[in-house]
Amino acid sequence: MLRLGLLLLILPGVVLMGVFWSELSDVNACLSAGGSFDYHASVCDMNSSHAFVPFAARNPLFVNLTMLASAVGFCCCLFGLYVRGR
Repeated sequence: MLRLGLLLLILPGVVLMGVFWSELSDVNACLSAGGSFDYHASVCDMNSSHAFVPFAARNPLFVNLTMLASAVGFCCCLFGLYVRGR
């Protein structure tokens, strides 16, 4: 139970950060080239300006599920440590 808990605690956060940083590098490359990043279409637009849309607003289900999986992993870790300590 402890290993499963640690996996669920750590892996979703790593996946979430990987997706976020991957998109952030695309945004930075676009802005460095002088363009504007269209967050809804995930493309660099050199002609028009686009408003910033936060990652959590565009991907609420993904963010919430990864946080839920981490919370379940935390509870599994606590339960695994409690059972082991008895």
